[in-house]
Amino acid sequence: MNKSIRNTLLAAAAIGTMSQAALAQPANTAQPAKNVVLVHGAFADGSGWRGVYDLLTARGYRVTIVQNPLTSLEDDVAATKRAVDRQDGPTILVGHSWGGTVITEAGVDPKVTGLVYVSALSPDAGETTAQQYEGFAPPTEFVLDKAQDGFAFVDRAKFKAGFAHDVSDADVAFMRDSQVPINLSAFGTKLKNAAWRTKPSWAVIASEDKAFDQAMLDHMAKRIGAKVTKVSASHALFVTQPKVVADVIDQAARQAASAAK
Repeated sequence: MNKSIRNTLLAAAAIGTMSQAALAQPANTAQPAKNVVLVHGAFADGSGWRGVYDLLTARGYRVTIVQNPLTSLEDDVAATKRAVDRQDGPTILVGHSWGGTVITEAGVDPKVTGLVYVSALSPDAGETTAQQYEGFAPPTEFVLDKAQDGFAFVDRAKFKAGFAHDVSDADVAFMRDSQVPINLSAFGTKLKNAAWRTKPSWAVIASEDKAFDQAMLDHMAKRIGAKVTKVSASHALFVTQPKVVADVIDQAARQAASAAK
């Protein structure tokens, strides 16, 4: 065979092999996330995400809502991991309040491309959730009713003022009476991972949040390098400000891959 022709055929074969290999590669990791997993916090359940869910699904997102048992950090992380395992590609993980601790631990999953903290906690690996409160003013209107078994509710008389002052009386009564208690020992569990160290983060901060000192929320968001959006709302902003929260999640889904740390 003519040497020139032989070289041409070999080059063509190589190009074909490379093309087939490229097609066999996983989908481009820079593609926008179309999956969103929502993780609620203490004293609530997944139903509070309904407004955010409706807005995101209308925009074409596949949304999964975790129901945390609130019995331990390990149990809540396991519940979140089960939800992430069901996703079919890049996923944005969202946590409200205590849910921020959960997504910080669970968010190291390779499917998770970005994290959204909704007035949420964000400990580092080796830290406890309780440590995040150190050095900040304790909330005066957010009062817990602690049971002998180690679980706690938000005090009934203080629920509206401390948790959801911008929610209607009828709705806040339902939230108060349907609240899910959390095992307080969870706040003393050290995290093994801090997903925000390797994943881009966004934070939505309620400027009228009475569950956390504002300085504490600002400090946590700055430490994790989050892109911050502030909104005038109570700690229940996941209920009262669904559009603001959904818009930030949408932004995270579109930008997370290119913003990777």
